[in-house]
Amino acid sequence: MARPAERLHVAVASSDPFARGAARGEQLRDALPGGIAGYDRFFRLGGISPRQVREDAERALETIDAFRPHARAEIEGIAHGAGVDVWRVAALNARTEILARSATVPPGECSTIVRRTGTGEATVPATFGIQTWDWHVELNPFWHTLESRGGTHDVVGLTEHGILGKIGVNSAGVALHFNILGHRRDGIGGIPMHVLAALVLEEAGSVAEAVEIVRGAPIASSGSFALFDTTEAVLLDISPEGVFAMTPDHGTLVRTNHFLTPVPAANEKSWLYQPDSGERFALIQKRLAETGELPGSADELVGFLMSGEGEAALTCIPDMNLPEGQRWASLATVLLEPATSTARILDGTPVDAGSRPWKVLAARQGA
Repeated sequence: MARPAERLHVAVASSDPFARGAARGEQLRDALPGGIAGYDRFFRLGGISPRQVREDAERALETIDAFRPHARAEIEGIAHGAGVDVWRVAALNARTEILARSATVPPGECSTIVRRTGTGEATVPATFGIQTWDWHVELNPFWHTLESRGGTHDVVGLTEHGILGKIGVNSAGVALHFNILGHRRDGIGGIPMHVLAALVLEEAGSVAEAVEIVRGAPIASSGSFALFDTTEAVLLDISPEGVFAMTPDHGTLVRTNHFLTPVPAANEKSWLYQPDSGERFALIQKRLAETGELPGSADELVGFLMSGEGEAALTCIPDMNLPEGQRWASLATVLLEPATSTARILDGTPVDAGSRPWKVLAARQGA
């Protein structure tokens, strides 16, 4: 799988959201057009016309403006800094919702584990998580690591070019892993999932505040946020039917790409992810059940997301014999640790952990 010689890192710092966005856009000026062209290609493959894409993007921007005007300002700043039309950046931020129209380009796959250890009196509690970000291999050149400082909380993590946020941790020690889900009612009309993830990371000072932000948002599409800080962890099924929360089972949260609560599951687009999502979920659960001692550190989680030939695709290697739109790849592996407000990002699969360096980013104020 082709990777950039050096992964782009975007660092911005401003209390003004438009200025923060403009600084992002300036750093993405050379790379962002490639990301826009890549998504244009996938929209076309999905049978979505350019006119529909623009209408959806502009409608999403109106919803963002009504919910959080400062998020719209940052999107407008990115467009200004990169020298592209605002609706183009809005379309990237709403790419999940726009692609929900497609029956031919399914969304990608991701696997997530969050652990909460030491809840007894004898040990100090710790919470940490891991995720593979699986997406179209053709879009691999168009993501970057991120430091965004100057909002309510500083944020570090990764996201795609032009998209406000995805996976990360903030300076208050709130961490977020993000998986896409599929519901029959998914579409435009609410806050795009990627924008909601960015808002949670920028604004939430605790898991409770993060859940409150999600529950207060207008929702018209689906996703899952694994939210955790040093004292709490929760897994959300987010859907047009509501937001449903799950707490750790024996200190562990596991997520792939299907709903885990019954109400949204009844209207799931099961053909998008099954049987793959269920097989990945079962393999993680089996490994956790069979281990003599559950993982006690973030590093110990890496092996649980390694898979080989004949196993469920926790480590996702693209099959280049398949047509474009069906070549899934684990583009990145991310470890999040709230106690140190740290994100460790591997440009590659969990199997690459022994041969490639991790990018280490700290979100603590002043870091």
